[in-house]
Amino acid sequence: MAASSTMCSGSSLHRLIWSASLALALAACSPPVDPDKVQSVEAAQLSGELGGGKIRLIDVRSDEEVAEGMIPGAEHIPIDRFDPAMLDLSDGREVVFYCHSGRRSARAAERLSDFTGRKERHLDGGIEAWQAAGLPVTR
Repeated sequence: MAASSTMCSGSSLHRLIWSASLALALAACSPPVDPDKVQSVEAAQLSGELGGGKIRLIDVRSDEEVAEGMIPGAEHIPIDRFDPAMLDLSDGREVVFYCHSGRRSARAAERLSDFTGRKERHLDGGIEAWQAAGLPVTR
């Protein structure tokens, strides 16, 4: 009886640790971005818009990620150094952000929206979606 009770306690402890780990992981995830502030753009649509010269494409990935390749014509401002107040918006181009998978770029777009009061855009799925669509990357 004692062995059975110990096994049950061990199993319960394992479930408790797993549940606590899951709760911590979920708490660490950022809340979703506000859809009134951020709009996603698909890779094919963005590709078509880039040729017109009206888009300012900003890569918010880390220096290490950028070293592996960028979308042609993009400028690099890592998310940890991005300050919307320092972004010169005077040329009238629309800013579109991208990152690896879309999470950081959505955050950057939301931060810019908080600053401008306008809905801002980011590449849905990031450079992963760009490459999956067969679009070019410069190395």
